[in-house]
Amino acid sequence: MIVTKYGKVVKGLGGLYETRVEDENGIERLACRAKGVLKRDDEKVLIGDNVKILLDDSTPDGLIISEVIERKNSLIRPPMANLDYLFIVFAAKKPTPVIETVDKLVAISVHNGIKPVIVITKSDLDSTVADELASIYIKVGIPTFITSSEDKTGVVPLAEYIQSEVVCGKTAAFAGASGVGKSTLMNALFPNLTLATAEISRKIERGRHTTRHVEIFEIQGGENTGFLADTPGFSLIDFARFDFFSLEELIPTFPELIPYIGKCRYTDCAHVGEGADECAVAKAALEGNIPESRLESYRSIYRVLKDKKNNYT
Repeated sequence: MIVTKYGKVVKGLGGLYETRVEDENGIERLACRAKGVLKRDDEKVLIGDNVKILLDDSTPDGLIISEVIERKNSLIRPPMANLDYLFIVFAAKKPTPVIETVDKLVAISVHNGIKPVIVITKSDLDSTVADELASIYIKVGIPTFITSSEDKTGVVPLAEYIQSEVVCGKTAAFAGASGVGKSTLMNALFPNLTLATAEISRKIERGRHTTRHVEIFEIQGGENTGFLADTPGFSLIDFARFDFFSLEELIPTFPELIPYIGKCRYTDCAHVGEGADECAVAKAALEGNIPESRLESYRSIYRVLKDKKNNYT
């Protein structure tokens, strides 16, 4: 007898995918294997996938993921599908934030129709830097939270935001570099998660990878159930190696630049090397209407994508 069920992949380890199934009988978690075609790199099941499951007692595995339902989006880092929110987490200090990496994550989120949310941790170590960093993203209209798991600063407002936004089946993920305190913050937000945490290495200012795989947790309950994922830390987002988006798709991922596009002296202005007397984007940054760091991130990504396009051509 073959029974068909539909569920959401919430965890994957060793070729087994834990899938959350909710039907008229309630909620259950099923450990499933994927059929052959879904093990290939370009077809591989991702955490967050909505899938079709076949329960067949006549097969050795019994439970097989037979189909991945069409995704609304998918990411390479973190490796997830069907995200609604990406909480981009970085520390005010220890480790020192790499703003270009933050901006790359924001750009990838915007390109994929995912709402980016900035979360600055460890504000107790340097509140001045935390405020300066927050001002960048507040200026461009991204929801931004300053937090400290040490003294609980900002934990309540962030928890309230998550509880009001990540509801009714929506999925969010916490992502950022190793050691920024993602798991610690998630524990402070939702104590029942009890995620593993580790100290920062004093020599290299990096944390040990306490989160080794993507795992989705349920938050709230009933009709308001939302899903929140903890993801492994990473320090590099390589636009040269991976195809996040093309050069032609870059500008829309920096929405604050759009009002100035078409207002430069030259129609083919790339907003990369031109001065404020020729480039409306550069002038806006000079006048403080666009954060300087955001323009620098745009220019850095532009150069990588331009070289990549030229090399491909």
